[in-house]
Amino acid sequence: MKLLFDMFPVILFFIAFKMGDIFVATGVAIAASLAQIAWLKLRRHPVENMQWVSLGIIVVFGGMTLVLHDETFIKWKPTVLYAAFAIALLVGRYMMGRNLITAMMGKQVRLPEPVWDRLNIAWVVFFVVLAVLNLVFAFRFSTDVWVNFKLFGSLGLTVLFVIAQAFYFSRHVLEDES
Repeated sequence: MKLLFDMFPVILFFIAFKMGDIFVATGVAIAASLAQIAWLKLRRHPVENMQWVSLGIIVVFGGMTLVLHDETFIKWKPTVLYAAFAIALLVGRYMMGRNLITAMMGKQVRLPEPVWDRLNIAWVVFFVVLAVLNLVFAFRFSTDVWVNFKLFGSLGLTVLFVIAQAFYFSRHVLEDES
C-alpha cells in the first residue's frame, strides 16, 4: 500500500498525460503531490523528509514547465529527485555518520553493519542509474516513450531491485537471541 501511495502522483501523471498532454499531466502531478502531503497531515501521519523534497522538486520543476510552457523542466525532475536521494544517502553515511537505509529498515530486519553499508551503496548506485536512464529516455526518445518509462520502466526496475536486495539481505539476517 505504501508503494501505491508513493506512486500516486506518478500514476495520475501518466493517466493525465494519456488523456491530455504533458502540461495537463504536470499540473495533475503537482496537485496530486500537494494532496498527498495534505492527506498525511490531515491524518496526523509524519511526512518524511524525502516526501517534502519530492514535493519541492515537483513544484519547482513542474511550475517552470507550466509557466515557461517547456516540457524540458518536467523531464529533468526525476533525475534531480534520484540524484537528491543518492546524495542524501552518501551525505548521511559519510558526512553525518548515519546510514539512512538502516534508519528506514533497521526496525524490520537486523543485519551486520557491513551489509547495511553495502545496501546503502547499492541504493546510491541504483538511484544514479535511474537518474541517467531518465535522461536517456527524456532526451533520446519521444515524450510518450519517456512517460511510459517514467511509470513502467522505473517502477519495474525498482521492483526488481527491491526483490534482488531482499534475496541478498535474507542471507545475512541476524537471528534474535531471545
